Amino acid sequence: MATRELVTFGLDGKIALIGLNRAEKRNAINDAVIAAIENAVERAQKEARALVVFGNGPCFCAGLDLVEHETRPAEEVFYHSRGWHRAFRKLRHGRVPAIAALHGATIGGGLELAAACHLRVADRSAFFALPEGSRGIYVGGGASVHVARLIGASRMADMMLTGRVLDAAEGERIGLVNYLVEESEAKNKALALAHKIAATAPLTVLGVLQALPRVQDMSEDDGLFVESLMAALSQTGPEAVQRLAEYAQKRGTKVKGPG
Repeated sequence: MATRELVTFGLDGKIALIGLNRAEKRNAINDAVIAAIENAVERAQKEARALVVFGNGPCFCAGLDLVEHETRPAEEVFYHSRGWHRAFRKLRHGRVPAIAALHGATIGGGLELAAACHLRVADRSAFFALPEGSRGIYVGGGASVHVARLIGASRMADMMLTGRVLDAAEGERIGLVNYLVEESEAKNKALALAHKIAATAPLTVLGVLQALPRVQDMSEDDGLFVESLMAALSQTGPEAVQRLAEYAQKRGTKVKGPG
């Protein structure tokens, strides 16, 4: 009997589909799942132009698998946390834009995985929590940086200290979620966005994924300097030259209102 994959990988054209596949465990993450996510992301970086991370079964991800969680000395907990950081860094700082499609429980390590992606689409069943505080532990998969930057340190502190749970609408309101859709539509919306992103000029993608996050940590003057460098690089690329020429000849796509 074949062993079921902990994380599935598929391609829809130039879009990689990475699926958490432990539905009976609410897609809880253990060491083997982290390794499988890392391997899938590495493959996506080579084969795709965008990727979608989603969860099979009733939810996106219920976080760390506490049943299989080992008691570790402090040194081992440190390196275990750094292993999560390494895997999620490949997702966040790779060459492929990543979109998380969220439904049901998106908590703890699951929220950290979602926050490591560049965009998040949630359906109305999604809810978010960081229950580590109530369990006597601290986040270790990047939430201190990635979640806090999305919603602010004060809101993250509220979630950890009080156990506050956010529904999908609240998540969108405070900036945790980019798109809110009806139930069962998160994956479809994420896939549609991924196909649109895949058509973006590579130099533009490079600027958004590699320069933009770093600019946030720079002084104003340094950030504007890097912006100018990226503008010079991207606007002299072949895709920009072609698309700007098409626009000048009134053959390019014009910006329309929302809806």
